[in-house]
Amino acid sequence: MPTPEPAADAADGIAATAAANKPKRVRTGCLTCRERHLKCDEGLPNCQNCRKSSRVCKRGVRLNFIDTTVKSPPMIPPTADWKVHFQDDSREIASEYRGGRSRYAKFDQQSITPPQEHPVEYPARPIIRDPFGGEDNNALPPIQQHNVFHTHNRLAVNQDTVHSRQNSHHHSHAGSDGSYLAAPSSATFNDPEQQTPTPPNEPGRCLNTQDEVLYMQVFVEEVGLWMDSMDSNKHFSRLLPFHALREPMLLNAFLACGARHLTLVNPVYQEDKALFYYDTATTQLLRALQNPDRDTDVCATTAVILNVYEIMSERAMQRMNHIAGARALIKECGWNARSTGIGAACFWLNVGMELLSCLHFNWKLAWEPDQWGVDMDFHQETEFGKEEVWVHRMLYLVGKIANFRASIPRFREALPHDENIRLQARASEWERLKNLCDSWNEKIPRTMQPMAYLSPTQNASKSAFPEVWLIKRATIVGRLFYHTAMCLLPQIHPLMPKEVDELRKMQLHHAHQICGIVAHVKDRGVASVALRSLAIAAECLVIRREQEEVLDIFDKIRAETGWKVGFLHNELKTKWGWQQEDQMQQQMAAQQNSLAQFFPNSSQVPPVSLPPAPHPSMPMPSRIQNPLERADFSLPNHPYQHDYRPPNSQNHFAHNYV
Repeated sequence: MPTPEPAADAADGIAATAAANKPKRVRTGCLTCRERHLKCDEGLPNCQNCRKSSRVCKRGVRLNFIDTTVKSPPMIPPTADWKVHFQDDSREIASEYRGGRSRYAKFDQQSITPPQEHPVEYPARPIIRDPFGGEDNNALPPIQQHNVFHTHNRLAVNQDTVHSRQNSHHHSHAGSDGSYLAAPSSATFNDPEQQTPTPPNEPGRCLNTQDEVLYMQVFVEEVGLWMDSMDSNKHFSRLLPFHALREPMLLNAFLACGARHLTLVNPVYQEDKALFYYDTATTQLLRALQNPDRDTDVCATTAVILNVYEIMSERAMQRMNHIAGARALIKECGWNARSTGIGAACFWLNVGMELLSCLHFNWKLAWEPDQWGVDMDFHQETEFGKEEVWVHRMLYLVGKIANFRASIPRFREALPHDENIRLQARASEWERLKNLCDSWNEKIPRTMQPMAYLSPTQNASKSAFPEVWLIKRATIVGRLFYHTAMCLLPQIHPLMPKEVDELRKMQLHHAHQICGIVAHVKDRGVASVALRSLAIAAECLVIRREQEEVLDIFDKIRAETGWKVGFLHNELKTKWGWQQEDQMQQQMAAQQNSLAQFFPNSSQVPPVSLPPAPHPSMPMPSRIQNPLERADFSLPNHPYQHDYRPPNSQNHFAHNYV
């Protein structure tokens, strides 16, 4: 039989010719041609098909997606009866894979339906909380009940999370109109494959960089101490750090405060990291305020923490971007003295910081204490464990006294009759405030009274002040506010000067109590209140030994906490008359040096007479306006006016505070 070699060769030639003439498959064509099922000529920057049809020539890599751009969610706004039901097929699908069913073993043992609606957990990225109410087994209580629109907002905010912080420098500057401007950040997400994976069985991401761990530890152990001085649940130091793992702007605010504290106590640390975290958190907050569907509770909490950062800064008066914004957001959330959870924590912290500023600058509180909603019934909450309630009541009384002092008339009435009526009205108000303070001291629980009291002759510390031992931090803060109120009242009596023997003894007694508490306290969490109370008490001291010890106490607080108290030294020395003595001594030394050429013998230099030092007078009304007077979004010159958008009404769900 003849062999078919010639026929086979012909067939192979035909196949080779057909393969050579077959068009090659396009590998780098544009996505537009792929959607239209056309062959792309791979032209750059636009292919020929897109140029002819005037279409956008899309480039990139698409993996199992029909469209990569979503401009608006394809859904209608939810109504009151709007509900979403989920059909769980994950177990059935997982059973088709080897070992897939075993993934649900722990849920079957606990009889808990796994939250399938949770987004996929990528390594080292913050998990977005389920907007429909799904929670992890060990998740914290939510700051606020979320709705469906928060998902899009959280996704947008999470894209601004900064993970490459170590080599970045981010500085802020102010615009011509005083508004806040932030430099753009170049930091982006790291490659998920290069990130440290999240530890197993953890509901959220963990801090995985050395700087983040250090700054968060400093915040929790140092800054959060005094922020929680009036909060029994310790939200800022115990609960909110875990929520910050899921809220990027909240996390950056915490890290900014921790980094700022390090710069205050250790000169080795520079302020560039603190500024970077502060600017990042501020940028994310301003971006969130532009979204009407934002989480208002998270925005308000972030603004309060950023306000704390500004107070910790050396030039606090030059960096007041959030002091009024935090107050406005607190009012927008409806937080007051009757709130609970994080709302109460933010309210009392913000009000307390304003009150301390008002005591220093002689301001009037922008938020009238009568509108706080404080329960002043002293017959309630007398049992143990309710010390914070009594601290809030005393804070209310100090706020009323601060407003009473700031409203002292600077001019007399035209008619003597009108002046007499005004003085009698102010005297009645003074007596009412004095009686309320006395009643507070009588009704407080035993745990708010001193555990021990040693006079200066009994204590072994060689201190000029008595040793007052108070156990709980809230008790220390409450007693400091009480003695501060009793120091201020003798100074502002409408009818009697403070030099009256009864008022002078009352003022000096409570001043010694304040100095005794602060001199022997070992809790750094009361430093913020102690500074202003100690300054008020120090003004009443007349003995040189006591005055010098107070200055030593200020130096000790500065070394432990980093608070800048140098200006207090100068203020107190002026009120005590030390500045004049120092200036006169310098003048004497200068005159003696100038006369030394005529009187070689120092004993022949004529004595220089010193004029008597002026008596310390009451502080003049501050010329600086309280910045919180404009802290309301209903005012025309409200905070964040270039970025603020009113929230949608459907976002006001029932709050479920931490």
